[in-house]
Amino acid sequence: MSIFSNRPKVTPVPSPVAAPGTGSTAADAALPVEKSDAEWRQELTPEEYRVLRQAGTERPYTGEYWDSHTAGVYQCRACGAELFTSSEKFDSHCGWPSFWAPLADGTVRYIHDRTVGMDRVEVRCASCDSHLGHVFEGEGYGTPTDQRFCINSVSLKLVSTDDAAK
Repeated sequence: MSIFSNRPKVTPVPSPVAAPGTGSTAADAALPVEKSDAEWRQELTPEEYRVLRQAGTERPYTGEYWDSHTAGVYQCRACGAELFTSSEKFDSHCGWPSFWAPLADGTVRYIHDRTVGMDRVEVRCASCDSHLGHVFEGEGYGTPTDQRFCINSVSLKLVSTDDAAK
């Protein structure tokens, strides 16, 4: 089933319960993370805050991971939830990291986004509601899902397979 069919306008709703954990594993990703605006501002750099909490976009070809081929798991930079893996990452040549699917169902959520005069689907971390990027469909990439999750590098933290083994 496509995430693009029957797209109602969805307004983000803050998570109802504060989570004691960091959301650093796939199991923890189901636990909602709720922090005040002041806490987010204290924990994130100004650029991270602009993208993750204000739905900004980093400039293309400037992010840390747009051209990375390192094996590992990409976590949400805000809460540590595991979102994508290098196995689903592909070279789309768009200037941002691109994935053809998230790590698992429920790790990201989708919001119909009509900002900046476009009709698109925003991708957010299901754990902390941080903005990650957008997902596009039907662009002709030779991927199993025909989708391109175009994600801001600043929204992610890569834990390489080598680092995870240590």
